[in-house]
Amino acid sequence: MSEQLNQLLSIMATLRDPEKGCDWDKQQTFKSIVPHTLEEAYEVADAIEKDDMSGLRSELGDLLFQVVFYAQLAKEQGAFDFNDVVSDLNDKLIRRHPHVFEKQQKLTDKELEAQWQAIKTQERSSVKTTREQALWNDIPNMLPALSRAQKIQKRAAALGFDWPDYLGALDKVVEEVNEVSEALAEDPNSAHSAEELGDLLFATVNVARHAKHDPEQILRLACNKFVGRFEKVSDTLNLQGLSLESATLEQMDNAWEQVKKQQG
Repeated sequence: MSEQLNQLLSIMATLRDPEKGCDWDKQQTFKSIVPHTLEEAYEVADAIEKDDMSGLRSELGDLLFQVVFYAQLAKEQGAFDFNDVVSDLNDKLIRRHPHVFEKQQKLTDKELEAQWQAIKTQERSSVKTTREQALWNDIPNMLPALSRAQKIQKRAAALGFDWPDYLGALDKVVEEVNEVSEALAEDPNSAHSAEELGDLLFATVNVARHAKHDPEQILRLACNKFVGRFEKVSDTLNLQGLSLESATLEQMDNAWEQVKKQQG
């Protein structure tokens, strides 16, 4: 183990030391750290999307600290330590890449996906659970809904329940749009409307999956695109002697279309 990593583990142990440690760090538990872990993971993604290598270096360090923190808590409870985490990861990576570490063979994307799913199925079957639990238990409920939907769809696809291409998935989106329209016409605030909107989102994720796009990432990019464009709308209105607060919907819409044309 490198000197820097040993120092990091030592720093973590000192932060948790009952006598000379940090009061905040000493109070933390597995559950209390989870929100910080999620936040750090998103900050890593944000740095990547901004192509900010300096920021990414820093954010990866913050994310690594989360792993080290969990490992320290587990070590204190006699469950496992950081070395166990690394050892298990090494074993898993080798097990899941037999085409690299065993046979040294080139596989197509389709063959790689089939091999991956077969290995995952074997791993799940080694855990004593009911059939239903074995099918879904490694897809965390805490995942962002778009990511969870994608993983559920991949699992169903591995069992043969899938459209042959994106066209079938796209047709399903059109079908769901019609059902949403009908539900909203009946009562936009009803549980039925909410259910149909959920089905539409789920179907849209399926199209993204078939097109090999990550739904969580492309929605984040769409959010960033909207925010950037809306800021330009504000600038455009200001040049007209207007503001977002004073402009009418028609004026904002005209400014939106103007910005849209300028951005292409």
